[in-house]
Amino acid sequence: MAGEGVRQDLTSSRIGLLSSPTPVAKAAEDMLRRRYQWSAVDDADILVALGGDGFMLQTLHQMLEGGRSRPVFGMNRGTVGFLMNEWRLDQLAERIATAKAIRVAPLEMVATTVSGETFVHAAINEVSLLRETRQTAKIEVLVNGRVAMPELACDGVLVATPAGSTAYNLSARGPILPLQAKMLALTPISPFRPRRWSGAILPDDTAMCFRVLEPENRPVSAVADQFEVRDVAKVDVTLDRERSLTLLFDPEHALDDRIAMEQFTT
Repeated sequence: MAGEGVRQDLTSSRIGLLSSPTPVAKAAEDMLRRRYQWSAVDDADILVALGGDGFMLQTLHQMLEGGRSRPVFGMNRGTVGFLMNEWRLDQLAERIATAKAIRVAPLEMVATTVSGETFVHAAINEVSLLRETRQTAKIEVLVNGRVAMPELACDGVLVATPAGSTAYNLSARGPILPLQAKMLALTPISPFRPRRWSGAILPDDTAMCFRVLEPENRPVSAVADQFEVRDVAKVDVTLDRERSLTLLFDPEHALDDRIAMEQFTT
């Protein structure tokens, strides 16, 4: 441990620090800046992120948009913190040096609106189609170009990655996918017809397409994590392996183990 008034140098390892704007995260950032010397964020090869899962997703999306991916070691200064490590002030360099690297690939959503505009967004957790009004959505589901379901009447439908399978997907009664499974979860949200269809587990190289039936009368929005596109007519979803991201975890509490153990949570 560094002596009183001496900050441990993290610049030689090119480690930078980011934090959520919440008071709890900012207080943690202040403590860490007093304890360690940090690289500037733009110069860093590894990032430490302080906040909750939302801030981690924001950090990862900024890297996707900026075209520069760097490993991120998160520490929970939010609420759930499923994507984060435990907050501790001491031995940070040692924790990062021995961390387990977990790679995750995002989904790519290509959403075409009723007016013909096209929007492309990445999703680390899931892509969701959601009804906009009281009217049930009616959606045609295509898998690898073939119609798998001519009409799904529902509140919505989502595609989740293994990393996102314990988030909205699990709340919608979708399956938990082990991180190494190389699968995607296709999960209906409150299906009305077919009422008993519980979804599908598909290889992660599957191309999925959702065509909104009666989009003017039954409008649907498409959401890639926090990015929403309103009044969509068609949404294409594929896995983007070319832009994989790396999360760093304490070995005893890594993401793959957490996802596996969620199957035993009651």
